[in-house]
Amino acid sequence: MEQRKVLIIVENLPVPFDTRVWQEATTLVENGYGVSVICPKGKGYDKDYEYLQGVHIYRHQLPREGNGAWGYAREYYCALRDEYHLAKKIFKERGFHVIHGCNPPDDIYLVAKPFKKHGVDYVFDHHDICPELYEAKFGKKSGLLYKSQLWLERNTYKHCTFAFVTNESYKKIAIERGGMKMEDVYVLRSGPKLERLKITPAKPEIKRGRKYMVGYLGVIGQQEGIEYLLKAASHIKNDWGRDDVFWGIVGGGPHLEQLKQLCHDMGLDDIVEFTGRVSDEKLLDYLNTADVCVNSDEYNEMNDKSTMNKILEYMALGKPIVQFDLTEGRHSAQAASLYAEPNNAADMAKKIIELLEDPDKRKRMSEYGRSRIINELSWEHTSKALLEGYDRYFKKRGL
Repeated sequence: MEQRKVLIIVENLPVPFDTRVWQEATTLVENGYGVSVICPKGKGYDKDYEYLQGVHIYRHQLPREGNGAWGYAREYYCALRDEYHLAKKIFKERGFHVIHGCNPPDDIYLVAKPFKKHGVDYVFDHHDICPELYEAKFGKKSGLLYKSQLWLERNTYKHCTFAFVTNESYKKIAIERGGMKMEDVYVLRSGPKLERLKITPAKPEIKRGRKYMVGYLGVIGQQEGIEYLLKAASHIKNDWGRDDVFWGIVGGGPHLEQLKQLCHDMGLDDIVEFTGRVSDEKLLDYLNTADVCVNSDEYNEMNDKSTMNKILEYMALGKPIVQFDLTEGRHSAQAASLYAEPNNAADMAKKIIELLEDPDKRKRMSEYGRSRIINELSWEHTSKALLEGYDRYFKKRGL
């Protein structure tokens, strides 16, 4: 029987740095699929071509991030042009039956359209809800750019054969806003691989002599709400007079320097460390040392409907969590988290101190979260939706 072949295109992150895309690609390979990936270059991922774990990876230069209508149009055009040229090259050299497009942005269906005449279908992998992401970044639901996000989302769903979404909130959007049939939408949660997230002994020296540590992992971006984290640290140190809590913020991103300056201006340099982007080994050192982990995503429509990978990763490492009370955050963590009033840094600080001072409660939450990952939410379980979706599709094609 002819091998099933999939081309995955991701526009905003390099592979294998993009954990979800890499897990999808390697899982398909492990199950007999031929898999190629097109992605941008990034720090540490600058080779034009690599063959890793059975996956053919083709990279293009990442366009400069757009700003305003003209800037975004230029960024999208450059990315689409490079993706299309690489797709033509891959189709000629290796072939593929499906183009699997991972947003943002919602424009990769345009690369797939010319291949339709060759019997290639488009599958949409819905990572982010772009209209809500635009609103979170720019604070408005109007104007040409916002309307373009809705238009691109509608057309993406119009042109896809079936879709993978990260949670039930996204599935509802696919059906109600995208016009998809329920049976053509698969909930594929980004469950962590337990072999990657190993529980290791804490390294007390990371705490800089403090008794407790609060850990954060994620992109240091505009909509991650890290300002709330710094405000919570300020409440604990300056308003409540406690100097026994260290804050380790792990990750890189476009707002790293801006937030480091804010931290300095708030007088928190002695208790807060921004590590920047680090190796997996150092990342695990910090998270395994933390007594409590936090998700500071503010309440908005984007964050309320989105599943944050950091929550599942905290749970995999057996860490009790504090986060604002958001729909999908609560669905993921359940009893592994305490929930602060949305966008209330003082209440977040209160919940953090509550956990730090109650080791028995931390232990119960830790065990609950770890068990939930092992038995329900690890990639071993969630990836079944990926294989089910593709198996159903290829059987219809007689492959």
